Amino acid sequence: MPELILPAAPPAENTAAHSFNALPLPPGIQATLQQLEYLTMTPIQAASLPIALAGHDLIAQAKTGSGKTAAFALALLTKLNPRRFAVQAMVLCPTRELADQVTHEIRRLARFADNIKVIALCGGTTMRPQMASLEHGAHIVVGTPGRIMDHLERGSLNLDALDTLVLDEADRMLDMGFFDAIAYVAKRCPAQRQTLLFSATYPEGIARLARQFLRNPQEIKLLEQHEASKIRQRFYEVKHEERLQAVGRLLKHYRPVSTLAFCNTKQQCRDLLEVLHAQGVHALTLNGDMEQRERDQVLIQFANRSCSVLVATDVAARGLDIAQLEAVINVDVTPDPEIHIHRIGRTGRADQEGWALSLCSASDKRRVAAITQMMGSEPEWHALTKLENDNDAPLVPPMVTLQILGGRKEKIRPSDVLGALTGEAGFTREQVGKITVTDQSTYVAVARDIAREAVRKLSAGKVKGKTVKVRALED
Repeated sequence: MPELILPAAPPAENTAAHSFNALPLPPGIQATLQQLEYLTMTPIQAASLPIALAGHDLIAQAKTGSGKTAAFALALLTKLNPRRFAVQAMVLCPTRELADQVTHEIRRLARFADNIKVIALCGGTTMRPQMASLEHGAHIVVGTPGRIMDHLERGSLNLDALDTLVLDEADRMLDMGFFDAIAYVAKRCPAQRQTLLFSATYPEGIARLARQFLRNPQEIKLLEQHEASKIRQRFYEVKHEERLQAVGRLLKHYRPVSTLAFCNTKQQCRDLLEVLHAQGVHALTLNGDMEQRERDQVLIQFANRSCSVLVATDVAARGLDIAQLEAVINVDVTPDPEIHIHRIGRTGRADQEGWALSLCSASDKRRVAAITQMMGSEPEWHALTKLENDNDAPLVPPMVTLQILGGRKEKIRPSDVLGALTGEAGFTREQVGKITVTDQSTYVAVARDIAREAVRKLSAGKVKGKTVKVRALED
């Protein structure tokens, strides 16, 4: 299996070679890329697109946020025949959130043709509307393995015309126990197809998938590098039984607005949540046992800065790409250095800086050595006892999330909610944060000091000409 190992960023002088114009893409796609201001390829796009466009199977190792969605989307759109109403490409994703992001990105890139239909098929919603959409015909389906399997078993999804199968974040699908579901789906795809596999890490299960379902794949490995100036990494040695209390101490000292705390087990997540609540910290957790609606609510509250700490395992946090994440705390050191690098890469995005803080017992020293060796750096050790905790004020998130009963089905748009709050209710735009509209509900973040008044005024007034039920979500 040929392997190409690349640095995470191209040398500046190679910019011309990394232009999308250098690729054999149809004129319509090139024009769309210009409109979207996609001018220069990211390293994963530059490495994978020539291989994918040439029709080869591919294994590409790259993290979330590296531009991999556009890489496989451009490859499958180039092969697509818009006049043929049959499923020609399918993307499998580990979570509904990632599937939604991928669907949105493919639709943006598919603007060059009027009638390309992309359908998301995920669990957490009823089957009937999805089956109706499939009956009307689709070119591309994006979905979670379990739900795709359900449709295949019911006969509502036909893959006879499939040209391209994409396995996105394959390592996380394996972590979540989807190997058998992926195998079931892959066996029902035509043998003469192209398979593109993207993964942030390379566990044994990926090699097993590749042996079974890919044909002579070419392999690309992007070495993930974090700018030292952006992510400031510190290690703290603590006794194993003291690490949960130590999280509160780190939060009090660094006072980040948003923190993602990683634990290795679901039980550790539950225990940490209990400790943080006892310390008065606004914290929520993600786990695989949650219903999709609960999971969505947690992610919305964390993304709009109305929850200070999100506690999760690697499996639960897969596919999350939260803007403005000030800190990552490794409550447990992961045994896999690549996963550690992936964890801390959630902070320090774009032009922002971030903290990566790891709590380690004496028995973790070997793991820390493996991590820092892979990163090519020396571990920076600090003592918890030296942390200054002069500020005893509770760590309170700046926003509160309000839930309005009514969403897309009632044709509510973000502008309707913003108008209700800044119009009759009399609040300023600066007091209103992120607005998220789902099928059944609308969520709006408002400044904490106006939350109670905002609930009262929205309940007494109208949104889109109708009276609505409103409540504040607080843990």
